Amino acid sequence: MSQELLSKLNVSHIEEISSSKNEPDWLKDYRRNSLSIYDSLPIETSPLYNKYTDAKKMDPEKVSLSTTTTETIPAFLQKRLSELDNEICIIQIGTNIHKINLPDELKSQGVVISSIFDAIQNNFELVKKALEASNSKDDKFTALNNAAFNSGIFIHIPRNFILDKPIHFLTCLSEDGHSTISRNIIFVDESSKSTLIQELYSPNIQTQQAYLELMNTNVAANAQLDVTTLQMMDQHAVTFSTRRTDLGQDAKVNWYSGLFGSMLSRYKIEYFLNGTGASSNDSEVIFGNNEQSFDIQTNVTHDSPSTEGRVVEKSILRNKSKSLFKGMIRINENATKSNSFLSGRSILLDKDAKSDAIPGLEIFTNDVKATHSASVAQLDEEQIFYLKTRCLSHEEAERTIVEGFLEPLSRKMSFQVRAWIAYLIESKWDNRDLTINTDEELAKFVEIEETRYDENSEVEQHYKYR
Repeated sequence: MSQELLSKLNVSHIEEISSSKNEPDWLKDYRRNSLSIYDSLPIETSPLYNKYTDAKKMDPEKVSLSTTTTETIPAFLQKRLSELDNEICIIQIGTNIHKINLPDELKSQGVVISSIFDAIQNNFELVKKALEASNSKDDKFTALNNAAFNSGIFIHIPRNFILDKPIHFLTCLSEDGHSTISRNIIFVDESSKSTLIQELYSPNIQTQQAYLELMNTNVAANAQLDVTTLQMMDQHAVTFSTRRTDLGQDAKVNWYSGLFGSMLSRYKIEYFLNGTGASSNDSEVIFGNNEQSFDIQTNVTHDSPSTEGRVVEKSILRNKSKSLFKGMIRINENATKSNSFLSGRSILLDKDAKSDAIPGLEIFTNDVKATHSASVAQLDEEQIFYLKTRCLSHEEAERTIVEGFLEPLSRKMSFQVRAWIAYLIESKWDNRDLTINTDEELAKFVEIEETRYDENSEVEQHYKYR
């Protein structure tokens, strides 16, 4: 088992990964080329973003890489894993695939869930297509992942297949302190539909660990993919995630992200609306405390007519936490009649909390609708005072205002996702360990939400008591 600090990453470490996985020659060349690009790029290619970024909080002298990591299951994760026993899932601990649960019936119908290294052998063409779609010159951490990925998953939903149950993708960093570089690839074929739930955890250790992810998602014509990402890592860890989603004609993706853990979370999210009628809906909820830092960049590129993009980011920041939201809508010459919206909003609960927003538009054609907005505000003392006169404590008043702040965004989510995020926000308020709720407790949240928003029930009740 070879170990190497990120600051000393070299060709020999890359070649050892390739040899241990028996990779083809084209992939070995791909890794070496990406490593040379990684060494030549700065942390931020844009001078504007470089002024604000906290990416340097990840210390290459502390981040340790290894070709293999311990397979020990952290104790805090045991309960959650038992809840997934009967679910479609893939469990990743460190660099190891701990478990894949895929019923034989789904296998026979063409659903594939595997490690990235099995996919390189068994789904060669799709993996190569995803790797070629990722340009290492775009970003230093894209190049790093392409060069040194030591784990990852592969999911393929076949054509004309509707998968009713969600696929759970759970990742936890290993207890030996080593970091994970994960190359994740998802293909949803034509006229298919699927749901993916991604959970990210890390053990509570003093070593700075990193989860470095590069995810390529391809949603083909008339297909739909719903994804929920819940990042619940310990605040000694750092998260760097680069996500690229390509959409075909009339394809649709709904992606909901709840970012709660990690000392530093750097997300670069890109949607490419390549086919006529494609649409993407990206919703991001951030809750920071202590000295957490969230660096989010979300770009939507319209390449075909009548495409729709929607990005809404909302941050709640306590103590000395901070957020940076960078967004760009780009409507190219062929994308007439497109419609795009980009919004970043933050609410500061303490005077030392900080938020910056840099939204942008690049429009190269006519007959389109595009708008962006950004706002940062502290709590309104008049609202606090009003709620206190209604017998709420100061903390209860703060929570009520935050709930109202998130309300328009949460209505776009499913009851289940809304319940998970509500529980995680409650955990942040009370300084509890971050994990998603048990099924029994979750049902209570869902029941409340269904009652709260059941307009038909309200109408029926009105007629009942007339």
